[in-house]
Amino acid sequence: MKYFLGIDVGSSKTHALIVDETGQCVGFGKSGGGNHQNAGYDGLADVLSESFGGALEMSGVYKAQIVGAGFGVAGYDFPSDREGHLKAISALGLSCPVDVVNDGMNGLLAGATRGIGVNVTAGSSNNARGRGRNSQEGRIVGNGIAFGEFGGAYEIAARGLQMVNYAWIKRIPPTALTQIYIEALGATNEIDLVEGISNGQYHLFPYLAIKVIDAARDGDAAACDVARWTGEELGWLAVSVARQIEMENDEVEVIQSGSVFEAGELITKPMNDLVLQHCPKAKLIRLDGPPVVGAVILGMEQVNFDGYAIRDHMVRTAKEIVK
Repeated sequence: MKYFLGIDVGSSKTHALIVDETGQCVGFGKSGGGNHQNAGYDGLADVLSESFGGALEMSGVYKAQIVGAGFGVAGYDFPSDREGHLKAISALGLSCPVDVVNDGMNGLLAGATRGIGVNVTAGSSNNARGRGRNSQEGRIVGNGIAFGEFGGAYEIAARGLQMVNYAWIKRIPPTALTQIYIEALGATNEIDLVEGISNGQYHLFPYLAIKVIDAARDGDAAACDVARWTGEELGWLAVSVARQIEMENDEVEVIQSGSVFEAGELITKPMNDLVLQHCPKAKLIRLDGPPVVGAVILGMEQVNFDGYAIRDHMVRTAKEIVK
């Protein structure tokens, strides 16, 4: 029996999955975030070891039985990052072919029919990656606000704060977001909030995005505007990458992955509307399954094994053990 390994390394968590050649997921392990920009390469090596160790223990598989391994890693952004990542991976002691890509590829490989199309991830922040029919690669920078890339939870929180300020300076009518932010950050009133944010006493955090979306569900106009803006910004990420891989006029699959999409139509409708304006044949698909499946498929690709033929079974069995 052949076995394959995939490890999905995020900024907040890491998942490792071992799958056999029938698509049966037999081992799962997890650890904390391993983005080298935050944890360093030693921290990356630690979470790889911990998550892989957990997957091996559950599976009962020996390292030598693993014939291909894929790693989708947050923070693997540029060719200059490759050497450090491969060194951290080498500490696992694998003897099989391996490859490492940005974690934005995980959702694409896990969700698109043949790993062709665009994946837009909206979690703590945002990312978008694509692969064309002729192996063209598309991407955004993936470093958020500094590069004008929006749509993750932190950017939602930041946009919500702008709405609070607009209400305070009377650019827009009062919004429920004002009291939400005051209470969430522990401020006493509006002036204390803006002063505390300005001088670093108070700090935004991604969880505020949930409160913004809740306020939108309750009909707050400013929060609804944030939700619409978020969906459109995520849509622009998809359109941009589709253009890079020359699929904007094709039936390009756009995978939506990440916790922000749990907001439902508040986010997905404006995103879908914008994408279809510019990519009229696009098919938008919510990822149904853990992204780590995509890392496993990457590992399968290293030995020319068709992971897409058994992906549905991988997804079903992964859902049973990936927690």
